[in-house]
Amino acid sequence: MYSSRSNLILGFHGCEKTDQTRLINDIKFLKKSNQRYDWLGHGMYFWESDPARALMWAEQKQLAKTLKEPASIGAVLDLGYCLDLLNAKNIALLKQFYDLFKQETKKLGTPIPENINHPKDSGNDKVLRYLDCAIIEFMHRFLKDNKENPFDSVRAAFVEGKPIYPDAGFHEKTHIQICVINPNCIKGVFLPRVATTGFAEI
Repeated sequence: MYSSRSNLILGFHGCEKTDQTRLINDIKFLKKSNQRYDWLGHGMYFWESDPARALMWAEQKQLAKTLKEPASIGAVLDLGYCLDLLNAKNIALLKQFYDLFKQETKKLGTPIPENINHPKDSGNDKVLRYLDCAIIEFMHRFLKDNKENPFDSVRAAFVEGKPIYPDAGFHEKTHIQICVINPNCIKGVFLPRVATTGFAEI
């Protein structure tokens, strides 16, 4: 009953500079991620209300030499029917699907995936989320196979990075991430602005 979000929100997506204009001007260029380690399953990813974090992600990709020139785009999002994992009911639902997933893998004799650290990462953030991705995708397939209402998006908060000061409850990369499954949730795409002191003179 309360899984449909009624308000529009802003999301920001890190990208290659050469793709920035195409992402803004061509709806067909909006593409989803299909990696087995995607944190919230397959879809197009956005940092909620955080253009700096989107650009930081792109800069990290540049350091890893998987992206040449970092940039970002903004998007107006309507999350629709959202698996919001800041909601107690949805957290319980995903746990139920984990139990179903375990039963299914046992029946098939297949191993349960694990969330693991990246081999080049010295932290303990387990950024390769094979388990979480598998369960969320299993849930989507189950709903589709049983002709139940599919989710349009997934939203979750992640505590990531080092504490910002000794014994802090806040971490340097904590963020809210959104995975858009239904591309119609993306109502508009724009170039993020820099703050200004006023309008141009006419």
